[in-house]
Amino acid sequence: MMGQLIQLGASILGVLLLGLVCARLKLGEDVRITSEDDARRLAREALCGFEPVDLALDRAGIGALLRDAQGRVMLLRRHGAMFASRLLDSHAFARLDRNFLTIGTGEETFGRITLDLGDKAQVWAGSLRHVGRGSHA
Repeated sequence: MMGQLIQLGASILGVLLLGLVCARLKLGEDVRITSEDDARRLAREALCGFEPVDLALDRAGIGALLRDAQGRVMLLRRHGAMFASRLLDSHAFARLDRNFLTIGTGEETFGRITLDLGDKAQVWAGSLRHVGRGSHA
């Protein structure tokens, strides 16, 4: 009986310690892009020298599209508790449905994401047709 109580106590202590480690590492948080400055910071962290001049944020904060002065377009999307990024090229997939723009990179492992860009969705959908062809909108 005493051995079982010790085992139970050790198990409870182990679970509490794991919970503390997860809290300290901020695992399981609901990460969002909260502002344009936040999106710019993430883009700069993802690619040295990428300086956004235009951007559109998803209304829920799960992704963003950013363009630099050279016409390169970066897609930011939530990936677990972090954000992943890709520069879009001529192989990018884009489908517009009112305020929603579904974007894919042509890279299966990155997948597709649907962003709610509001009234900016149509403008960005049109400009993505020129990505990777040397001109931009």
